Amino acid sequence: MFRQWFHRWGSPPWFYRMSGTLLPWLSVVAAGLIATGTVWGLAFAPEDARQGNSFRIIYLHVPASFLALAGYYLMALAGCIGLVWRMKLAFWAVRAAAPIGAALTFIALVTGSIWGKPTWGTWWEWDARITSMLILFFLYLGVMALASAYQNSDSGNRAASILAIVGMVNIPIIYKSVDWWNTLHQGASLKLTSAPTIHGSMLYPLLIMIAGFYLLYAVLLLLNLRCEILSNERHSRWLQDFLGDKR
Repeated sequence: MFRQWFHRWGSPPWFYRMSGTLLPWLSVVAAGLIATGTVWGLAFAPEDARQGNSFRIIYLHVPASFLALAGYYLMALAGCIGLVWRMKLAFWAVRAAAPIGAALTFIALVTGSIWGKPTWGTWWEWDARITSMLILFFLYLGVMALASAYQNSDSGNRAASILAIVGMVNIPIIYKSVDWWNTLHQGASLKLTSAPTIHGSMLYPLLIMIAGFYLLYAVLLLLNLRCEILSNERHSRWLQDFLGDKR
């Protein structure tokens, strides 16, 4: 059963048709969650006792940071699947995930810098968390560069997947940086192993934004992956038949 499901997800024709069905629903729910979380967080959540209204950037910074890390896990997992099972859709997923992850990491860095100015008194500090996030950004760019650096796309896919897997060593460093080193960056407000340290009136819109960003990531990944399928399978009979039926 699992083997059948696994290979079905690796089939470009099946994936292309399935993703086309899912995209409208995911898009609507993602837009609704993000709109709700944004209005709730910016207009109705109370001011922070210490940071005032500047804390509201958390509703963009935290979801972007979460997805920058989770997206790297997904990209590295796709790279492993591609290298082990030679599944071409997995290699294309690495290509599709890299620019989204790079954009989210950039947003996390920029919003963190904006948040840091009123909180720390500086736009940038070579803090362990910030520095490791910057390394993550360069890893994403490196995966993108390697994927396009070879005339033979198979070689580029393998090189990009290897870098994605090797770069996984940076993820636990990002997670644990505030615990391992004395840094300016505050500790995590949301942990799986303990209760949140943020009040419910601020927490609920944040959770909605995180859920919305996860769905937005799924939408963007599916769109990018569909573009990869169109680019790589443009001469395939199944795609010609599918597009012909759509006309």
